Amino acid sequence: MNGAPPESPRFKDHFSGHACDYSAYRPTYPDALFEFLAACCAARRHAWDCATGSGQTALALTAFFDRVTATDASAEQVAAASRHPRIDYRVTPAESSGLDDRSVDLVTVSQALHWFDIGRFFEEARRVLAAGGVLAAWSYDLCRVEPSCDAVIGEIYEALDAFWPPERRLVEARYAGIEMPLAEIAAPTFDMTHPWTVDDILGYMRTWSAYRRCLKETGVDEVAKREVRLRAAWGGGTRDVRWPLALRIGRA
Repeated sequence: MNGAPPESPRFKDHFSGHACDYSAYRPTYPDALFEFLAACCAARRHAWDCATGSGQTALALTAFFDRVTATDASAEQVAAASRHPRIDYRVTPAESSGLDDRSVDLVTVSQALHWFDIGRFFEEARRVLAAGGVLAAWSYDLCRVEPSCDAVIGEIYEALDAFWPPERRLVEARYAGIEMPLAEIAAPTFDMTHPWTVDDILGYMRTWSAYRRCLKETGVDEVAKREVRLRAAWGGGTRDVRWPLALRIGRA
């Protein structure tokens, strides 16, 4: 595309400064989630992955849809995203996609709805969705490993409490307070589960926006302060790390 459109006035960029780390350390969503979403759609011609970030969801959607438009308000995130011949990447805010009316069969928002002007985004999603199209938004909160590791991870999370943006509370509430603008679809439970090393989990925590803000504003590395304890609790090798997904779905 020729030039980037203006960012949404509400756009808060918490991730562009470490887009490559974000891409490397973010967990991936289960295939079963995308199979379920595709099965909910009346057609599979075109999907819009909004706030695509590293392009993880957009890439998964190429297995089910003829083409995917992936948008993000961050040019840095789009530049670092995974490429695919059926993905059209665009730098544009969630509330102004530039897509045609009723041209999309699925709109996905992965771990990002809380950053939007939600009312305006829902209006945009309703505008672009074709009849029988589906809007799906999901989030995940703190991961789970096993009690001794969870205790250290939870301590780091709590130490960063003052540095989380207020929108994080919507994630902690599992999007329960958000009213969907379309008829809701009941969804099964999905988890992300990955066999990670302790270096993987340490890298992941260092992508947290609150960690980055704390380090910048105070010079304190809350992860490094507890790294020895986490390594001792973790032991060698890999452990299964689990993130339960909170999924909200509506159909046009």
